[in-house]
Amino acid sequence: MNLDPDDFEQARQARDPHFDGRVFIGVLTTGIYCRPVCPVRIPRKENIRLFRSAAAAAEAGFRPCLRCRPESSPGTPAWLGSSHTVSRALQLIAAGALNEGSVAQLAARLGIGARQLTRLFRQHLGVTPLAVASTQRLHFAKQLISETSLPMTDVCFAAGYSSVRRFNTVFSSVYGRGPLALRRQQSDRPHPARDEGLTLTLHWRPPFDWSAMLEYLALRAIPGVERVTNNSYARTFLMEGAVGDFRVRFQPGRRDLTLTVRCSQTRLLQRIVERVKIMFDLNAVSAEVDAWLAQDPHLQPLVRATPGIRVPVAWDGFEVAVRAIVGQQVSVKGATTLVSRLARACGTPYDSDDAELTLVFPTPEQVLAQPLQGLGITTRRVAAIHGVAQALLDGELHFDGSMTTDEFVAAVTRIPGIGPWTAQYIALRALNDPDAFPHADLVLLRAAAGEGETLSPAQLLERSRAWRPWRAYSVMLLWRHAG
Repeated sequence: MNLDPDDFEQARQARDPHFDGRVFIGVLTTGIYCRPVCPVRIPRKENIRLFRSAAAAAEAGFRPCLRCRPESSPGTPAWLGSSHTVSRALQLIAAGALNEGSVAQLAARLGIGARQLTRLFRQHLGVTPLAVASTQRLHFAKQLISETSLPMTDVCFAAGYSSVRRFNTVFSSVYGRGPLALRRQQSDRPHPARDEGLTLTLHWRPPFDWSAMLEYLALRAIPGVERVTNNSYARTFLMEGAVGDFRVRFQPGRRDLTLTVRCSQTRLLQRIVERVKIMFDLNAVSAEVDAWLAQDPHLQPLVRATPGIRVPVAWDGFEVAVRAIVGQQVSVKGATTLVSRLARACGTPYDSDDAELTLVFPTPEQVLAQPLQGLGITTRRVAAIHGVAQALLDGELHFDGSMTTDEFVAAVTRIPGIGPWTAQYIALRALNDPDAFPHADLVLLRAAAGEGETLSPAQLLERSRAWRPWRAYSVMLLWRHAG
């Protein structure tokens, strides 16, 4: 799907970072596609074609620019004006759903047909799901080549290629040179030692109130599992049996963060990176969200006071589900204390150079193996935690994007002890749905009303219709200012 150059000419001439990752510029005279922020001389309008995604530009025959590096642009905001199905599909593709599986299998996980999924991708991104997966693999490989010292075999499998031969063929056909030749061109780039972890740069579009996100995460950090400072976040994790840790660091005045990952299984790197992008909501288009919410007279002064609010998605859905259950009618501090006790009782010790990261949060299997007595958690809430753990193991619940918010809420509320507020809070923090909305939350009922007033859940739902499809951002905005 091509875009009209007239609609983006002012942004292109200004190299506007707000459009980075939202539009890609194919230059007819060179056969290269670039980001809007590319530092090279701006081509004439009659010599360009615009695309909604890098995959669409690649499918049209353009090669990625080596100067602006399209692989390092912020992610495509697939849900901007589109079906949330596309966003969920992209989340599954980022996790490797099409590395070995088919489009039909991906569509089945989303509850639709393969033709419908392909039609949605062509409508909103201009390409097929397979083209998106192919471009994503290539871009991640290019980023690893440019920013790390990983051996090429590790780069190949970390990016999701099934063979080194296939990787070399695809890479050479796109870049006109092999991966080793390209790395030699960039051999002057400093790379940290392998034992210090792999460090990558992840970009985002302004504005981004990352300090507000870190404040939110700091209040809820689990000792031993997480560590939060005024400009960084670190945690341990378990993925497909492999343990590791990562740290993200922000710097004032920059439009990116640095991610350092320590994990012995390099094949998991792409999944880890994509999860971090989701966790910190790096693909969001805050300027669009802020403008939409600011149309409401009640939200307008809040948006102006704190532009760039993002939704902090939890690293692990089960972890946030446990927090939501123990946090029922308990303060944030009290909930953190209870979750910390559970983590120490059931989690796995972790050996790290970071003295504050000593524990991996327990899996559903580990929690089910413990009675959870003597932790200060009520019997009813213990039963609810065990119920969620069992539902995950039975395949009745998923946090991977294959369930819609409505499907998830309907399934999780069938577990005794989990009501609508708990279900909606879990959905907000775990499903990456920009429209998730815990409308029964007492703080929201007060914050969205006039001074000294409290709305009913039905009244708040009615009022929130005007905030769709960005209600999750309205939640974070109201919570921040209520606090």
